[in-house]
Amino acid sequence: MQSLFRVEGMLPSWIVLDELLTHWLREDIGRGDKTTDGLAELARAKGKAYWVAKEDGVIAGLPIAERVFSLLDNDVVFQAQAADGDYIQKDTVIANIDCQLSTLLTGERVALNLAMSLSGIATTTRQYAEVITDLPTQLVDTRKTTPGMRLLEKYAAYVGGAQNHRMGLDDGVMIKDNHIAVAGGIGRAIKHIRARIPYPITIEVETESLEQVKEAIAHQADIIMLDNMPLETMYEAVEAIRAANKRIKIEASGNITLDTIRAVAETGVDYISSSAPITRSPWLDLSMRMKQS
Repeated sequence: MQSLFRVEGMLPSWIVLDELLTHWLREDIGRGDKTTDGLAELARAKGKAYWVAKEDGVIAGLPIAERVFSLLDNDVVFQAQAADGDYIQKDTVIANIDCQLSTLLTGERVALNLAMSLSGIATTTRQYAEVITDLPTQLVDTRKTTPGMRLLEKYAAYVGGAQNHRMGLDDGVMIKDNHIAVAGGIGRAIKHIRARIPYPITIEVETESLEQVKEAIAHQADIIMLDNMPLETMYEAVEAIRAANKRIKIEASGNITLDTIRAVAETGVDYISSSAPITRSPWLDLSMRMKQS
């Protein structure tokens, strides 16, 4: 089933990704695939395989899987039967692959690991996004990602229906509790940082109380995060921010679950950030099976 969350053209450039994919292949292959190499001429023959979903979920990472096989063999024919963002059911064939058998055998684990991991993130993200799909609030991801996997994990979150928050520290200013502690207050932190950042980088401030919200408003923060606030306080904070400056964007964060996300969205915040779709997602079970000739 095709999804309203389908994306096109959001995959990072291969110039960026090839280094990562090659590293992961080298990690797995090591000094050689002893099993496949031991099959000698048997593995050098052409063969066909297909990928099948062993459970329902949202697919993400098929173009990446194709690239993994292509890095091993330029003559790979990878025919995706689903698109990233599609919700598929158990036993659905999602790809057919035609290439040298050694390529299938050596590339299988890296390609499947990536697709299963990313599909798991996309599936969990979709569950969160669908709870608030009829509301104007947008689900966004966080920087809580696996080292080395951020580009792909954030891609999977986007496929699942979230918007990407900062990709890295250089994407924008987010003044968190420890920055506030170092600066001696929100106002001092904003003043120091604003004098040193280029236009048009925005300044976001994490707040934990109404007093901090008022300080962030007074010092013209572009985005105010309401962190771990009770719903009653959150309603008050949203009302205060909207009354002071309608251009300030409001983000809620902290202990967001499938049970709480809708109530948080109903407070009127613009964004809800959560690490859960990435950090708490189980892999989607996929399998590669050889076609008998």
